[in-house]
Amino acid sequence: MESNVNQVTNQNHAHRGQIKICDGKILATQSFEGEQHVMRVQCPEIVTGSEPGNFVHVKCSNELSMRRPMSIMRASPREGWIEFLFKTVGKGTDLLAKQQVGAIISIMGPIGTPFKLSGYRKKPILIGGGVGIPPMVYLAENMKRQSNLEPLVLMGSEIPFPFPLKPSQIMTTRVPSDAIAAMPLLEDWGICSRLASNQGYAGCFDGFVTDLAKFAILSSSEQNDIELFACGPTAMLKVVQSIASEYGLPCQISLEEHMACAVGGCAGCAVEISTPEGKAMKRVCVDGPIFEAENVIFGGG
Repeated sequence: MESNVNQVTNQNHAHRGQIKICDGKILATQSFEGEQHVMRVQCPEIVTGSEPGNFVHVKCSNELSMRRPMSIMRASPREGWIEFLFKTVGKGTDLLAKQQVGAIISIMGPIGTPFKLSGYRKKPILIGGGVGIPPMVYLAENMKRQSNLEPLVLMGSEIPFPFPLKPSQIMTTRVPSDAIAAMPLLEDWGICSRLASNQGYAGCFDGFVTDLAKFAILSSSEQNDIELFACGPTAMLKVVQSIASEYGLPCQISLEEHMACAVGGCAGCAVEISTPEGKAMKRVCVDGPIFEAENVIFGGG
C-alpha cells in the first residue's frame, strides 16, 4: 500500500522530529465485552522508531477533526503494523470502532518518550490497569528478547479483560497459588502474567492489581532484583508510587492524561513534576508520558 506520509518538524524535543502523519490501512479488528476493541493498522513509517511507551494520535473518522491518543500495544517492524486497544467512550471512539477492515485512517506518531529499553533489573514487575494494559504488553515484548530477565506482568480490570482468560502453565511463587488466570499472548511468549479484579472472574486474584504487585514484592527474597513499571488510572499509579517508595524500588510510570494536540503546542496535558531546579509543569505528550514515579506530584501536592 502506498502511504501518504508527512513529517512533523520544527520541534524542540529530539523525538518529536521523528513524528510522522500517515494514512494507515486497517488490517484487523477485534471486539470484546465492555465496548473494548483491538485494532491492527498497517503503517510501516510509524512502526520505524516506535518503542514501548510511545503512543499514536488517531483520526477516528473524517467526520471529526480532533484526534484521539492511543497507546501502542504491539508493533511489528518486519510486517509494518501496530496494534492498539481502545474503549468506546464517546463519538470519536464509537466512529473508530465502526471502521471496517481495509479502511484508511490517519495516524500521527510515534509520540512520547519511551520506557527504558535496557539495563533492567532481573525481575521487573509490569503493572497495567484497564486501558493502561497495552504499554505493558509492548514493554514485555521488548523484555522477552533479553534472556536473562524474569518479568512478571500483572494486569487489573473491573470490566471483562480484552482477551480470553487462560489458566497459566507458567508456575511461580511470586503470586498466590489460586491466581492462575493469564493473558494468552504472554503465555505464548513464555512470559509469566497474572490477572486481578474485584469482579470475581475465574482464576483472577481477588483484589486490586496493586495488592497483587505488593504480594509479588514481599514474596521475593531478593528485592534488589525488582523494579516496577506501570500504566493505568491515576488512583492506581498513586498506589504504585507509594509501593515503590516504601520498598525503595526504581519505578517508571506512564501517565494517562487528556490530550488535544499531542505535540506540545496546547499544554493541555501538563502535570506537575519535581526537577532538580524545583517543581515544574511538564507536558505528558512530549516530556512524557513516561516519568520516574518519584518525580511525579499527583494532585498538585
